[in-house]
Amino acid sequence: MPLSPPAPRTLKHVRRVNYQGFERDDGLWDIEGELHDSKAYDATSFRDPTKQRLAGEAIHHMWLRVTVNRQLVVQAVDVSMDSHPLKGCTEAQAALQRMVGCSMARGWRQAIQKHLGGVESCTHLRELLFNLATAAFQSVPAVFSSANPDEPPRHLGQCTGWDFNGQGVKEFFPQFYGRQPKAPAPATPAADTASATEISAPSGASAR
Repeated sequence: MPLSPPAPRTLKHVRRVNYQGFERDDGLWDIEGELHDSKAYDATSFRDPTKQRLAGEAIHHMWLRVTVNRQLVVQAVDVSMDSHPLKGCTEAQAALQRMVGCSMARGWRQAIQKHLGGVESCTHLRELLFNLATAAFQSVPAVFSSANPDEPPRHLGQCTGWDFNGQGVKEFFPQFYGRQPKAPAPATPAADTASATEISAPSGASAR
């Protein structure tokens, strides 16, 4: 069902984010993410005022491939920055290797903040990494199962649809219906807050 009709407006910015999960022949999984930012209008380049950045031309275009095992522990990271606003942006790529050995199943955002927070890496690569974990959960069936039949699958109690007191659990996991979910661990605010480090270009100019 589409959204309600919008008020009169003009498109200014387009961000496309895409995730894909691949099962490899060696038993590992590749989870890939792509981020593409562009403007809907032509403007003077922020990096070089003698040039024009055309509508639809990438300001940010970045790719990640994170290889994980069935337990969602990172085995390898590959990164590419096809388009970026500053020459020094590519220096942020090396820090991504610090994520090898980290788990997407537990403490993923905290690990990203610890290893890649602030000037250690790139805001947009961090954004891609944050939600790469949810794509991994959707891709690797084993992460939803529990080795202990008395323990509920880990997605139960994590959203409205899978409320332990809801119809979904009652219908598909009746053995856990009405169960009290475990109290979540105390959150670390800094770990779940995205850094606002984007460059603010002058009005009518573009970061390129």
